[in-house]
Amino acid sequence: MLPTLRQLQYLKLLAEQGGFGRAADAAHVTQPTLSSGIQELERTLGAPVVDRARSGVILTAVGEEALRRATVILNEAEELVEAAKNAGQPLTGRFRLGVIPTVAPFLLPRALPVLRERFPKLRLYLREDLTQRLIAALKAGQLDAALIALPFDMHGLNWAHVSDDELLAAMPAGHPLARLKSADPEALEREDIILLEDGHCLREHALAACGLKPPKTSSGEESFAATSLPTLVQMVSSGLGVTFLPAMAVDAGLTDPASVAVRPISPGHASREIVVAWRAGSNRSIEGKLIAETLKHI
Repeated sequence: MLPTLRQLQYLKLLAEQGGFGRAADAAHVTQPTLSSGIQELERTLGAPVVDRARSGVILTAVGEEALRRATVILNEAEELVEAAKNAGQPLTGRFRLGVIPTVAPFLLPRALPVLRERFPKLRLYLREDLTQRLIAALKAGQLDAALIALPFDMHGLNWAHVSDDELLAAMPAGHPLARLKSADPEALEREDIILLEDGHCLREHALAACGLKPPKTSSGEESFAATSLPTLVQMVSSGLGVTFLPAMAVDAGLTDPASVAVRPISPGHASREIVVAWRAGSNRSIEGKLIAETLKHI
């Protein structure tokens, strides 16, 4: 005997709600019905999935593993229903798109009106997060596609190209490097470099493109790291150092209010590749390619 989707749904709601009563309300069933479903799941698995306590319920080790697998199974089932409903009609119904923070505020304001106009039946759900968490959500079936930047480890994923986004050097407007037409990586390395905090792929892209190591203070500790591009720009504007910015952010006006100069990096042009990615073998691949093709012309 195998667990049913209903039993797995009960387990997921129980973990989310923290109690049988609230989980039953969320499932629109009576508490005895939900409790019976959990007991049947436990009999099927041959082990308890929850510890019942006065303060609520706590998942056992078996319950945690069952929940992890149930989440994937339920997401796949939902995707199957959506695919069947929208067969032959790509980008209709629900589509869950993840976007990294160094792309979302600069591309989405232009992209969303176009997507709404071209695909009026599309219900787009957006999630902004760091690349590694978006990829984990993709592989777990919690997202249908993600708008991210390469290079990155893309094992188990397919993707479609959107654009190449040049990386630019940014420095205080009165900085000596601002008098030059371009910024040399060796010259930048002699400055105090401020980057986004660890976990932002733009940080790694900038360092790799310029052949630089993570900046350290005189005591050997890592230097200041910003949590967002606007914070990064304000730190540079205040004269605390130099940094790297994506051209799409500069084009969108990120540096306009600040006293910051922006220069291309020489020799050549450092860049990152913006792509739409999806799980290898996903039936949303056609839609992922369609979104990429739409974004490519924005």
